[in-house]
Amino acid sequence: MTTNRRLAWLYVIGGGFGLVAAIALTLEKIAKLRDPAYVPTCSINPVVSCGSVMDSRQAEAFGFPNPLLGIALFAVVVTTGVVVLAGFEPPRWYRLAMQVGTALGVVFVHWLIVASLYDIHALCPYCMVVWVVTIPLFWYTTLDTWPALAPLRRVHSVVLVLWYLVIVVLILVEFWYYWRTLL
Repeated sequence: MTTNRRLAWLYVIGGGFGLVAAIALTLEKIAKLRDPAYVPTCSINPVVSCGSVMDSRQAEAFGFPNPLLGIALFAVVVTTGVVVLAGFEPPRWYRLAMQVGTALGVVFVHWLIVASLYDIHALCPYCMVVWVVTIPLFWYTTLDTWPALAPLRRVHSVVLVLWYLVIVVLILVEFWYYWRTLL
């Protein structure tokens, strides 16, 4: 079975966006560590506020800033995409490792979504980029890794749209008090 070239492009592009977001968050965190009064460029209003998210305990889930994990892992995703496009056929163990990695990533992202909405009460635009790219990285890796799921390929985009729609609705509902002031 040959690896899907579209998946490789998703790894390069989606992983690239995730990597850029993780680097941007890391630079913002460094600036905040240097100057505690620094207001991150992604802190726009009371709801869209990277600073609030950055200052939360969830922002260092493993004892160091989460974006450092993002830099390392998205670099692996991008590299995997590039080498597959160059002709590398990953062995089954590698594809399973990508499946485990993206599954852990999507679980972690959803934990962060819940934390952002219901504990921190703020949204970080860079974090949301990571949310947006991690979901299809997981979904399409899953479809590629498990041939038994082939029937789901017919509705792959519907699943993603519904997945994103649930998240958007949760955001709209949780921050409705703010959004309605903008109307």
